[in-house]
Amino acid sequence: MQQKSRKIQGREATHPRSLYVRANKQAKKMTTDQQLAKLIAGCLRMDEASQMGLYQHFYSYGMGICLRYARTRESALEMLNDGFLKVFQKIDQYNMDMQFKPWLRKILVNAAIDYYRRYEQKRETLSPTGAIPPATYNEALDQLEFEDLLNIMQQLPPAYRMVFNLYVVEGLSHADIAAQLGISVGSSKSNLSKARQKIKTLLRHTLGIHLKT
Repeated sequence: MQQKSRKIQGREATHPRSLYVRANKQAKKMTTDQQLAKLIAGCLRMDEASQMGLYQHFYSYGMGICLRYARTRESALEMLNDGFLKVFQKIDQYNMDMQFKPWLRKILVNAAIDYYRRYEQKRETLSPTGAIPPATYNEALDQLEFEDLLNIMQQLPPAYRMVFNLYVVEGLSHADIAAQLGISVGSSKSNLSKARQKIKTLLRHTLGIHLKT
């Protein structure tokens, strides 16, 4: 019993500052979760103030997603607005037990796909099925600043940019991408490989980065 007491007394005490920081983080998270729940409840009632609050709260997060799919900031904003319109229309389908961001992300990606189908896909011919060049993409892309990566992505042809994002960022299979965009699996694979080759060239010419083959 005495040994157990010494063991308890010998435990390293947590610094009060650490306890304060931890409690403060938990309080902020609780406040944020409560605010989100309140905004969603308002959106379910079609309350315009709540809709604006939800839009403003996730504006930066949503734009970060849409900018990767867009050639310009204006088209990204259109994707974002289209996506939030769908959010407000489908808010009753959101499960409050799930995280909101993944649900929102899926809707925004679908809005980007719809935008591509509506405006971009008609203007270009997707790459034909054929020999697929070897992939040259590696972890160097993960080290880029967001603005540099964004600049590279916006210089890709729309078909390359769309397939690259869906495969590399969203983790969709080529079969899923083909079904989403109405193309063949071979075209999806070809566009991905050509996107990687294009990214390699852009990185070398604009940033002086040489990717390994």
